[in-house]
Amino acid sequence: MLKHRGFPGRLPGTDFQFTIRRPNPKGVTPLVRRERYADRRPADRRADEGFMRALWYQFGDAPFERGNLDAGRLSWLFGREVIAAEEPFDPESYEALLVIDESVARSSFPGVFDGESA
Repeated sequence: MLKHRGFPGRLPGTDFQFTIRRPNPKGVTPLVRRERYADRRPADRRADEGFMRALWYQFGDAPFERGNLDAGRLSWLFGREVIAAEEPFDPESYEALLVIDESVARSSFPGVFDGESA
């Protein structure tokens, strides 16, 4: 499992986890598309935006390996802002390649991209 050096482990000042320390001994947690409903808590929305910001600053529009990124946090963006970068895609692989769909991410999280570049 690739460890993304320099990637924040969590949203500062919270318990929202962004990375995992070690592989799950029971097996890899699969990536699934989770629905984000309009009534989500503001803290959850900030965590999504913070994670998207970290992904953008770390990887930009280049494909990246899932590695030690938290499957739960990644699943809130998967299938929309973060998509598979390879076919066939294995949602249960730490080596799976992902990429940010920049146009969707910009419309979902405009604050992440205001005057910023990767």
